[in-house]
Amino acid sequence: MPSTISLREALNAAWRRAVAAREADGQRLRAEAERSTINKLWAAPPSLELSHRADRLLGSSGGRDTDLGIAVPLWLPGQRAARTASADGEVALAQIADQVARLRLAGELRESAWQLATLQAEVHLADVQDTSLRQLAGDVERRVRAGDLARADSLAAQAEHLAAAASLASVRQRLQAAKNQWTLLTGLAMPPNMFVATATDAANDLVIHPELHLASQQAELERKRVDLMRHSQRSAPELKLGVRQDAPGQGQSSQGSVIVGLRLPFGTDDRNRPLEAAALASLDIAQTQEQRLRERLESELSVAQDAVRSAQVQLDAETNRALLLRERATLIDKSFRAGETPLPELLRALNTAAQAESAVARQTAALGLSRARLQQSLGILP
Repeated sequence: MPSTISLREALNAAWRRAVAAREADGQRLRAEAERSTINKLWAAPPSLELSHRADRLLGSSGGRDTDLGIAVPLWLPGQRAARTASADGEVALAQIADQVARLRLAGELRESAWQLATLQAEVHLADVQDTSLRQLAGDVERRVRAGDLARADSLAAQAEHLAAAASLASVRQRLQAAKNQWTLLTGLAMPPNMFVATATDAANDLVIHPELHLASQQAELERKRVDLMRHSQRSAPELKLGVRQDAPGQGQSSQGSVIVGLRLPFGTDDRNRPLEAAALASLDIAQTQEQRLRERLESELSVAQDAVRSAQVQLDAETNRALLLRERATLIDKSFRAGETPLPELLRALNTAAQAESAVARQTAALGLSRARLQQSLGILP
């Protein structure tokens, strides 16, 4: 069984647990339900009409009539096509919103995963440092017993070892807290493998960014709603079909007839002007939001690209520095064992080298995180 998983697998696991997934499903189902209602022949649910008239209040001739009919709201010219286009736009918007929610969740996972990677590297280096200083303290203690070194040197070496042990315990605690957060987010105990090669140059612009696609689709939907409003200048006309049973009374035979009627509501400025103003305002807001979003995403992309370049330069410098300081610590260690260098100088050299190597580990993770943030700014899912 593998000890690590890919970030894509972690995203799938986290998505199954996310509240945003339920919200996206609900939005999609509502949009599809709205679209399914347009397939009906009527613009709104039909209504049943029943009326009965008798002359008992004014006389006793026994006259009465009964009307039974149904009123069917009809589509206005072009209204059904406009509403279909609007409903299709809502379905498309729901699908894109699903991708946007996934991308935002991926951003959380990337931050959490690289925090884990950083702490895992720090734990490894702290463990190596703890082992190294424990061995050094043991060597110094033996040389103190042999009379080669002073008791003060043994105390200094033991103190450095205890400091390294405390640092190791601290970073292990932070790693465990990060693992708990990861499990809460994904439901997985296994950490992700963040050092798998990923392509960061596959896209250089924002063409595929889901958030920008969502804003564009929202503006398109608002345009379709404006068109729908213009094809709905009045309430739906109603076709009325029914039958009438007329009984004149006084021994006369009853008569039946068929009723066909059409009700045509008028559209007025009092009704249409506020609706048109609201639709046009929503369209203007959506277009403005799309433009501002594009500007923000372009700015974030530029910052992310600069961050990757800067992180690479820093990593190269930290790596070279760590190699130099480790080589220096090795030379001082040989000199110390030959009795040519005092212990405090060796301890300082070892501590400086360990700090440099820890900086390399952190900078390696920082470079990985900056590349992940670049992918995030491009809208690329794991």
